[in-house]
Amino acid sequence: MSNSLTQSSKDVFNVFLDTPLDRLLAGRQNTHPDDNVLALFHRCLAEVPAYRQFISARDVNPQEITSYAAFQTLPLMNKANYMQVYSLPERCFGGSLQGADRVAVSSGSTGQPTFWPRSAAYELAVTVRFEQVFRDSFRAHERTTLAIVGFALGNWVGGMFTTSCCWHLARKGYPLMVATPGNNKAEIFRVVKELAPHFEQTVLLGYPPFVKDVIDAGIAEGINWARFNPKLVFAGEVFSEEWRTMLGERTGSSAPCFDSASLYGTADGGVLGNETPLSIAIRRWLANHPVAARALFGESRLPTLVQYDPVSRFFEDYNGTLMVSGENTVPLVRYHIADKGGLITYDEMWAFLQKNGVNSFEALGLPGVFQPRNLPFVYVFGRADFTVSYYGANIYPENVTVGLEQPEFSQYVTGKFVLETQEDEFGDKFLSVTVELLPNIEPEDEMQSKIAESIRTQLLRLNSEYANYTPPERQLPHVSLRPFADLEYFPVGVKHRYTRK
Repeated sequence: MSNSLTQSSKDVFNVFLDTPLDRLLAGRQNTHPDDNVLALFHRCLAEVPAYRQFISARDVNPQEITSYAAFQTLPLMNKANYMQVYSLPERCFGGSLQGADRVAVSSGSTGQPTFWPRSAAYELAVTVRFEQVFRDSFRAHERTTLAIVGFALGNWVGGMFTTSCCWHLARKGYPLMVATPGNNKAEIFRVVKELAPHFEQTVLLGYPPFVKDVIDAGIAEGINWARFNPKLVFAGEVFSEEWRTMLGERTGSSAPCFDSASLYGTADGGVLGNETPLSIAIRRWLANHPVAARALFGESRLPTLVQYDPVSRFFEDYNGTLMVSGENTVPLVRYHIADKGGLITYDEMWAFLQKNGVNSFEALGLPGVFQPRNLPFVYVFGRADFTVSYYGANIYPENVTVGLEQPEFSQYVTGKFVLETQEDEFGDKFLSVTVELLPNIEPEDEMQSKIAESIRTQLLRLNSEYANYTPPERQLPHVSLRPFADLEYFPVGVKHRYTRK
C-alpha cells in the first residue's frame, strides 16, 4: 500500500475511533445525500476503469450529469452487465486491488462465486450500523458485553464482516469481548457457559433460524438464557413479530424493541441499514394493524423495516425494487440489488402514523423520553428474483433442478417444483420442495426420501452458502409429491413459478 493510502486509512480510523456516535451521525446531517452521490459518480468516472467503460458503452455524456435529476438517468449496474463483464481490478478504485486487505465471497446461481474485495477503512461506514445497534439498543457503552458471532466463518461475508466490525467497536472503547465460534452450536454453548457469567449482557449474532436453534438447544442443555441478559442480532431473512416475541419469551426479554435488532445487508454493499428501537416499535404496531400495514407497504405481509444513512448507502426505488449506491473498494453506482421493497422518509413515516392515530412514542410502546435518530426508512420483502433465503443462504431453483434431473427420477417426475421456506408448529423453519409427478404416477415414501437426498447432495455441491450456513441437521429438504396438474401448486395454463414466498 502506498504511503498516501496508508495515511488516508489512518485518518479514517482516527475519525471513527475519536468521534462519538452522536457526533458522527450529526456530521453526516450536514452532507446532502444528493450531492454526495453525484460526487461519487464523478469520482468513479475518474478513478474506476470499468465504470468509465460502462458509461462510455452506453453513450452517456458525463458532462451532462451535473444534478441529481441527471444522475437519475444513469444506467443501472448489476452482476450480469457489470460485475461479470469487467475484471475485478478494473472494478476497483485506481484499477487495482492495492489497498484492499480482505475479501468476501457470495455464491451465484450456478455456484460460480463473486468476489468482493474491501479494505478495513471502508468497513467503518458499516461499523457505524453495528454501533447504532450496540449503543442505541443494547447500551453496550455502559455494560460489559460478550458478543458471540454465530454466522458462518470463512470467506462468506457474514461471519468475518461481523467479527471485524465488533472488533472495531472494542477498539473504540466499548467494553466488549468478541467470541467467534461460528455456526457451531456446541462451541457456542461452551462459550456461553464459560464466559457469559462474567459479563453484564451477552449478544448472539446469527441468521434468525440458527439463533432460534441455538436458543432452543441451549434450553434443552439446561442453559437459563435470562441469567445472561441476552440480546439478539439477526441478518438475512424476514421474520414475524410473533416470532420475535416467542424468542423474547424464551430468553427472558422484557423490552422487545431494545433486546434485538435485524441488519439488512449484502455481500456487495455491506450492511445497508439496521433495525432501531423506533423501526421495531413501528413494525410491531403495524403487525397489530394489518389494514394500516397494507396501506403503507402495499402487501398484507410485513417486510423487514430498517433505518439507513443515505450518505453512507444511498437508496433509490426502481419499479418496486431497490438500487443502492455507495463507496467501497468496488464502488456501487445505481446498483440493482433486486430486493423487493421501497423507501419512506422519516417525516413521511410520522405523517402516516399520525394519520392512523399514533401521536407519541408512548403509543408505540416506547419510553416517553426516547430520542430517535432522524434517519429515513427502507423496507425489504426479500429477493425480487427467484431465490429463497434459508439460514441466510440464497437458494436458487437451478440448484434444485439438478437434484431432480438425475436419471432415476425421470420416469416419475415432470421436473416442475415449488421451492419455499415454511415453519413448523414449533416455529422452526425448514426448506420445502413440492414436486410434480408425471400423469398416473402415485407418490411413494421411498421416492420422496430419495429425491430429498438427491436435492441435498446437489445443494451441498453447488451452493457454498447452503453448505456453510445451514446446520447439517437442517440441510435435508422436506419433499412432498403432488399429482400432475395439482391445482394448488401446478395449475394448467398458468406460467409456472419455481419459488413461493
